[in-house]
Amino acid sequence: MDTNNIIIFDTTLRDGEQSPGASLDINDKIQIARQLVLLNVDVIEAGFPVSSPGDFESVSRIAQEVRGVSVAGLARAVEKDIDSAAQALEKAERPRIHVFLATSEIHRKYKLQKAKEEIIHLAVKGVKHALKYVDDVEFSPEDASRTELDFLVQVVEAVIDAGAKTVNIPDTVGYAVPDHYASIIRGLKENVKNINKAVISVHCHNDLGLGVANSLAAVKAGAQQVECTINGLGERAGNAALEEIVMALKTRQDFYHCSTRIATKELIATSRLVSTLTGLRVQRNKAIVGENAFAHQSGVHQDGVLKERTTYEIMKPEDVGLHKTKIVLGKLSGRHAFKDRIRELGYEVSDDEFERAFEEFKRVADKKKEIFDEDIEAIIGVEKTDVPHVFQLESLSISCGPQVNPTARVQLKLQDNRIVEAHTNGDGPIDAIFKAIDMLTSITGKLLNYNIHAVTGGKDAMGEVYVDIDVGGKTIRGRAVSTDIIEASAKAYLNAINKVVGKKTV
Repeated sequence: MDTNNIIIFDTTLRDGEQSPGASLDINDKIQIARQLVLLNVDVIEAGFPVSSPGDFESVSRIAQEVRGVSVAGLARAVEKDIDSAAQALEKAERPRIHVFLATSEIHRKYKLQKAKEEIIHLAVKGVKHALKYVDDVEFSPEDASRTELDFLVQVVEAVIDAGAKTVNIPDTVGYAVPDHYASIIRGLKENVKNINKAVISVHCHNDLGLGVANSLAAVKAGAQQVECTINGLGERAGNAALEEIVMALKTRQDFYHCSTRIATKELIATSRLVSTLTGLRVQRNKAIVGENAFAHQSGVHQDGVLKERTTYEIMKPEDVGLHKTKIVLGKLSGRHAFKDRIRELGYEVSDDEFERAFEEFKRVADKKKEIFDEDIEAIIGVEKTDVPHVFQLESLSISCGPQVNPTARVQLKLQDNRIVEAHTNGDGPIDAIFKAIDMLTSITGKLLNYNIHAVTGGKDAMGEVYVDIDVGGKTIRGRAVSTDIIEASAKAYLNAINKVVGKKTV
């Protein structure tokens, strides 16, 4: 193996989806998986198949449809988990079963209630059972960073003897600090007799804000695989961010003497896709992919960058997929300019998607003086879906205010071009609109979550609305954008309803 090449193991679709507030359906996961292939990750951890029928189906679909990358499924060190993972990965081009079992004293005592000898026995048994299905088995001693080093050495040596090709050393609760974590990796390399027969992997959580720092310290100590997520998503405070690890290794190759296969120009597109589909926004000052990552406001900084970019920029924006020059689009722009800008932003749309997006663009441009890249991406993010347009918003009006009973009048266009209308009262204007839509579509959704976000700054900013509704015990997410937040709310709710209708007609 090439020890100078760091294997990038992306777990956005498994650990990343466990982020509180994140919600991905199967089509979302497949879309992200395809983008991860374009990003050129080495391994995609697609999910935890035994955890739910939905997770099983998503792992199975990704294994079947995605090529050119290893696809992994997570499993506890029990036969039913491993059997489920093997079944889900049956059609994968390069399947990997990732088996885990806790090893730290606190987990042994309180969670598993098992002795050290039992832990080693179960770990070996799990690896051997997985090898009945696939050649590529990874083992993780959960909470490795809080496991006694001498016992961790025994576990790692045993699972490698059993046939594990990769051994991951997770900092499951983000407890480690860089020097401590690096010493664990060095300790394993020095004391595990068969360590050269397996890849050492690391998986760091960010509870102390040290996920990336710990991962890089481990690489410096000899780790050959890093497990990470797009935008640092994950349980609690998240995981080590893929984009930060990759660009640190690329920018400071003089220090780490390592490289990755990642197509770094796809980082921005991947980050924004994951942000859009999960509904979890990236903070403006986020390293590498944040809106301000390559922005300069200080006059001194601006002067320096204009004279010589490297005075205040250690990376080229183009290397991560950003463009320096922006064409300002407005209401006088035509189809050609709009289509070119979509391509420059890295999106591919069908003719129908383009026409719907262009129609929405012109409508927004009549209300906004300037259309920003973020506005275009928000429009594309809504229109670039497989959701059927069974119900379309034709018009709406509301009446509300102090001493006024909120009412809404909503008109929808059906697929046969008929217009239907309803008048309803509600606790507020949004509630009244949603009740009217329920009445017109004969589908009642229970609102679980309502979130509005300004896409750009300014009083004329577009509002991006997310709604989560419960229909028949299933949670459906809808999304829409508009300069009118009332309209965006209605369209987001309709987007969710159309998803329900689409699933019924499949």
